Amino acid sequence: MKIALVHDWLNTLGGAERVLIELHKIFPEAPIYTLFVNKKFSKNFLLDAEIRVSALQKIPLIAKIYKYLFFLMPSLVESFDLSEFDVVISSSVIFSKGLVLKPKTKHICYCYSPTRFLWDNHAEYIGTDNPLVNLARHFLRIWDRGASDRVDEFVAISKTVQDRIKKYYHRDAIVITPPIMLSEESSINNQSSSKNFTINNYYLIVSRLYRHKNINVAIDAFNKLGYNLVIVGTGPLKKELEKIAKKNIKFAGFKNDETLINYYKRCRAFIMPQEEDFGLTPIEAMSFGKPVLALRRGGALETVIEGITGEFFDDPIPEALADGIRRLNNNRASYNAEIIKQHTLKFSREKFKEQILALIANC
Repeated sequence: MKIALVHDWLNTLGGAERVLIELHKIFPEAPIYTLFVNKKFSKNFLLDAEIRVSALQKIPLIAKIYKYLFFLMPSLVESFDLSEFDVVISSSVIFSKGLVLKPKTKHICYCYSPTRFLWDNHAEYIGTDNPLVNLARHFLRIWDRGASDRVDEFVAISKTVQDRIKKYYHRDAIVITPPIMLSEESSINNQSSSKNFTINNYYLIVSRLYRHKNINVAIDAFNKLGYNLVIVGTGPLKKELEKIAKKNIKFAGFKNDETLINYYKRCRAFIMPQEEDFGLTPIEAMSFGKPVLALRRGGALETVIEGITGEFFDDPIPEALADGIRRLNNNRASYNAEIIKQHTLKFSREKFKEQILALIANC
């Protein structure tokens, strides 16, 4: 059976890219089709992969300006020639679901969510003053809905996303949750790098620094509480967030997996102030036996067990998050690190591989 993988673009490492890397490990001979690839990314994470790109790759500085070329992407995805393959797995952030394939080729779409700025988050964007942007979004929504009909089998990353696929695409989907790539097991050979790692007694956030991640809410709460907070990750809001943070809050920037393992190991608890479609980082923290405080929305409802593996707060405001920290501290004695670790076994790489292979076999 000839298999191909498709991903929107390969520019920075996020949850979707981690899943693609895992799919590549399962199907190492499958070529990866993508609109463009950052060569630094491929060198660091997909060195042995055969990557086939679209015409966007020829545009200078494409890794920086691609957001302004969205209007080209639907037709470029549709132009990929995948006629030689029996099964195509699209790792779809936005466009990859829109492949045009021959009837004999089965299309499995691993869907992270129906395009959020077109559907459930649409209200946050309709206020723009640019009528051309609004019109483009309208036509992109029409294309996105039509593209969903070309998929033979939808796979959702969570029940939350499964419900969105049903609502916006009117399609059924099975759920196969993403695997955790970092865990206590993966840190066994990481002892030498941790000898000089002495940071302790802090709470941890691992996130890209974007507006919808609610990092400012956590900063406001920790400014008032005075507890140590370490924020791992980077993004366009870094300087803005640094200005409002007090000395008890450290911005660690991007960290490789080896270093990130040490941050997980030594934190008191993990904080997730945003709604996620699934959320890999809190599960990674739990795999080290750490409790999680999460916003009571989205994928966290499927991965955090209140009072056992962590706590929830109900509103993305500093007061609610601070109250969650208080409850987290009060309940600390009731958290069992081994029980928290056991809870994450259902999200293992082995489980993911088993489910993906069973899905392919059914084709």
